[in-house]
Amino acid sequence: MIITKTPFRMSFFGGGTDFPSFFNEYKGSVLSTTFDKYCYVTVRHLPRFFEFSSELVYSVIERVNNIEDINHPMIRNAMRWLDIREIRLLYEADLPARSGLGTSSSFAVGMLNAFHALKGQYIHQRALADEAIYLERYLCGEAGGWQDQIAVSYGGFNRIDFFENDYKVHPVIISAKRKKELEDNLMLFFTGFTRISAEIQKYTEQGLNRKQNQLMQMYSLVNEAESILTDSKKSMDEFGRLLNYTWSIKRKINSEISTDIIDEIYNKALKAGALGGKLLGAGGGGFLLLYVPKERQMKVHIALKELMHVPFKFDNGGSQVLYFSPETLND
Repeated sequence: MIITKTPFRMSFFGGGTDFPSFFNEYKGSVLSTTFDKYCYVTVRHLPRFFEFSSELVYSVIERVNNIEDINHPMIRNAMRWLDIREIRLLYEADLPARSGLGTSSSFAVGMLNAFHALKGQYIHQRALADEAIYLERYLCGEAGGWQDQIAVSYGGFNRIDFFENDYKVHPVIISAKRKKELEDNLMLFFTGFTRISAEIQKYTEQGLNRKQNQLMQMYSLVNEAESILTDSKKSMDEFGRLLNYTWSIKRKINSEISTDIIDEIYNKALKAGALGGKLLGAGGGGFLLLYVPKERQMKVHIALKELMHVPFKFDNGGSQVLYFSPETLND
């Protein structure tokens, strides 16, 4: 039996520049972190006492005798690709899917990590990220960028630079005091709306060629945001104001990113004292991240009392195998 634990991520700046169609020509960069909410994937070989050969438990239960009969495209393609057979797979998570936290990529990374462990193989962070990108973007044909798979494979607070079908991960060097200050000034709220990220990403990707100026601005803001974090002379509140600015740019890239209801919620937060924020992920719903100085947070709580507040802390770890008990599939 194998149990993996993979964090979710929140992306601050550079979203959209991680699409190969953009960064292969212009380069790209993303500033993001993982935090202490996780998905867990349990995998073991299924004993041959049942009428089915594999059981897959996520939001539904699938029991099949043939890999090709699996409805979940990511599980089906991963099992076929890595020659995984006769398993019981269980997916659990701290937060809901389709909510802007890279949940599908966290699942992909956690599942691949578990599959390799089941075969008695160790897989490095880089290879794990590469395989998850290949699984989601090529085998499953889902639209989107590369940042999520990389962020949750590596874990921690990172700047990820993209160029010519490649990338590099650079940990953000920030003092513990400033990192804690940023953490304390961020608030996460669940809007109650979920959406299929790939659908919004598809429209975003289709519009990239027409939105080069906005994306180049998004790219340049990564440098500015990193300089705020790493320069002790700069006020951390500038990070919040920059979030507000990048959100206004992102909304111009794709009209599907926000809704009238989301705009109303966001404006309430600003009036109550938030300096900035953004919807995490592709947009359209899910989780709203806000930068709110601590002395104003109670007012924001009251203004957004209809939403669920989710306390969190930054996490430094990527996907990991929590439990490993090797098994052999007898042919």
